[in-house]
Amino acid sequence: MTHDPLDAAALAKFVDHTLLKPEATRADVEALVAEAAELGTYSICISPSFLPVEVPAGLEVATVCGFPSGKHHSDVKAAEAARSVADGATEVDMVIDVGAAKEGRFADVQADIAAVRAAVPAPTVLKVIIESAALSDHEIVEVCRAAAAAGADFVKTSTGFHPAGGATVHAVRIMADTVGGRLGVKASGGIRTSADALAMIAAGATRLGLSGTAAVLAGLEADAGY
Repeated sequence: MTHDPLDAAALAKFVDHTLLKPEATRADVEALVAEAAELGTYSICISPSFLPVEVPAGLEVATVCGFPSGKHHSDVKAAEAARSVADGATEVDMVIDVGAAKEGRFADVQADIAAVRAAVPAPTVLKVIIESAALSDHEIVEVCRAAAAAGADFVKTSTGFHPAGGATVHAVRIMADTVGGRLGVKASGGIRTSADALAMIAAGATRLGLSGTAAVLAGLEADAGY
């Protein structure tokens, strides 16, 4: 897959500008919103307890569900997602039960995703965090197939909180090959440079989860000689 060269403004439109630290405050969220508006990112991604939040027109609001462990009952995930949408979220990033995937219980993974999808139907965007660094290549493929079958809109690499690590080009490529353009692919976790970001997009990522967005975009501008 080839892409025209991206400038900072174009790259920003791939970005969910993210703040999910447990110690985050409302002032931090206000600063995140202001920075997202200044940088021109696609969305902000914040913890559900910060919803509702005021954002300027054109900035989407994403939140997380079953985060970060995924070890929540499906009905609890569904209720959390529904509450978040009622509170103004337009996108929900849910975490699968990674252990179920490790045990090969992909039908259970699909059912978990489907429960959340039923609670937040379209036009809400549902992204499925698979924690790719904790999975084998085979498990990544099967979980992506489960997400597609359950009606998800995106598969996403990582929470950014798992000790196994975050996004890799290898995982993004497998995910993109598996969903074949039917779903989006979000690369998230440990993407800290413009080179990292561009490598993920080249591998098939259609969205990026970044907490250090300003530094990534500044790096792209520096590389371009702006």
